[in-house]
Amino acid sequence: MSGVARRTVVAAAGSAGLAAALAACGGGADEKNTAPEGGALARTGDIPVGGGKILADKGLVITQPKAGEFKAFSSKCTHQGCAVSSIKDGVIVCPCHQSHFDISDGSVKSGPAPAPLPPEPIQVVGEEISPG
Repeated sequence: MSGVARRTVVAAAGSAGLAAALAACGGGADEKNTAPEGGALARTGDIPVGGGKILADKGLVITQPKAGEFKAFSSKCTHQGCAVSSIKDGVIVCPCHQSHFDISDGSVKSGPAPAPLPPEPIQVVGEEISPG
């Protein structure tokens, strides 16, 4: 067998093995789909109590200050328009100049942001959080 033919066989076998491995990792009928359905933004279980989740593609931050209480705010910092990047210790953090916003009402906990994050309407139906 020539060197080229051997490489072709090895590459084909490797590709077949990779395809089989990926197929084996695929979701089965018994797995619960955790992705939001339809127009939902998130599932309630995706939002930790005392924390939140940033939906960068939607320009939103969804928080759960207390169990069962969900809030949403614009993810655009009111200082210079940077996108907030994290949520920790009960605050939403802007990475540009370290403004901190309260997860319960979007108010400024520490500046330089001059104003709170604007609230965004949402509705919670069952386990789904959707635009309000």
